[in-house]
Amino acid sequence: MQRRTTLIGATVLLAGLGLTACSGGGGGGGDALTAKGPITIWYSNNESEVAWGKAAVEGWNADHPDEQVKGQEIPAGKSSEEVIGAAITAGNAPCLVYNTAPSAVGQFQKQGGLVDLSSFDDGADYVEERSGDLAEQYQDADGKYYQLPWKSNPVMIFYNKDLFTQAGLDAEAPALSTYDDFLATSKTLVDAGVSDYAIHPAPTSEFFQTQFDFMPLYAAATGGTGLVEDGKATFADDEGETVAGFWRDLYDQGLAGQEQYTGDSFADGEAAMSIVGPWAVNVYSDVNWGAVPVPTEDGTPADETYTFSDAKNVGMYTACENQGTAWEFLKFSTSEEQDRALLETTGQMPIRTDLATTYADYFEANPAYALFGDQAARTIEVPSGPNTVAELQALRDAWSKSVIFGEGDVDQALGDAATKVDELAAQG
Repeated sequence: MQRRTTLIGATVLLAGLGLTACSGGGGGGGDALTAKGPITIWYSNNESEVAWGKAAVEGWNADHPDEQVKGQEIPAGKSSEEVIGAAITAGNAPCLVYNTAPSAVGQFQKQGGLVDLSSFDDGADYVEERSGDLAEQYQDADGKYYQLPWKSNPVMIFYNKDLFTQAGLDAEAPALSTYDDFLATSKTLVDAGVSDYAIHPAPTSEFFQTQFDFMPLYAAATGGTGLVEDGKATFADDEGETVAGFWRDLYDQGLAGQEQYTGDSFADGEAAMSIVGPWAVNVYSDVNWGAVPVPTEDGTPADETYTFSDAKNVGMYTACENQGTAWEFLKFSTSEEQDRALLETTGQMPIRTDLATTYADYFEANPAYALFGDQAARTIEVPSGPNTVAELQALRDAWSKSVIFGEGDVDQALGDAATKVDELAAQG
């Protein structure tokens, strides 16, 4: 359940802002930009990503005896973000980290820890040619790239076909596309007693939990609007209020759980649905599941529906002495060939244009991933900037109180959160 464990660390990062308050935007590393020689990289300790990373390093090293890459799992710690932040402070970060959370990039940049990839002659062109229009979401306020968009886990609705059948619902064409249909289907499931709840997203207060209830549906409702655009919060608009009202209805009617479930609510059958990414295909192999896009008020066609990306990207760190080699390895490791290897090894979606057609044979042979391959072209990301975590936390605090626990007016809560987000965004 990768999304829970890899994102939790940015909470720690927020708490430790005092440690990382040194300013500086990073940038190009002077002579280091062209320097060649050995480098070290970190990749996630996820088993499948370790396998991909080892194979990529081996392939590079076989052809580059003078520019050897040492690959290793990111060191153990409370979180990836805390480990990376500490390494930046100590000046011993590796050249590349293939587990850089977009929510942490602005803070790492503020520390002076990240190289602006646009500093390379072909930097911006490479990022934009590989990722297309999606790349824009990963720029900083000045249009620079302090992260390479790498892979996403676009979230969708997983549903338990067996529980739907037991409740007398159509498990092959479930009525889940509109808010009214979703609520009616949810009520049928709970009234039939097949599960305690229709859906049970984590009701806890961590900033990143909003990425798995509000953000996907807001992305779908708005056709791909981010939470902050042009330095202003967007989510206190009509669409945001409607999304929040839909979720409050689920909680008010007892169709979504208000208490934290200590196991896996979907795997255990405690909930009949869940909002998950393609990592879930393997995790829920014992569940007879189906997948559909997240709902919208009136039912948006699947091929037009947006969602949250749940991406992990690659950062190049300023402690790297041989940034020339690091850039060449970064391009090698995100080439069409290596992206195929990533897709085949991990089931995660490379953030590149024409994903579904470039790897059409893979999706034909692995139909369980085809929906995610198509969905990957329509995603939104968290806001950029040094205060991303604080902005998301302000929204989460308002959401928890007004939507999950039904205290106060939802529209007012969103408006108050938007005011706080505007203030934080202005500080960037």
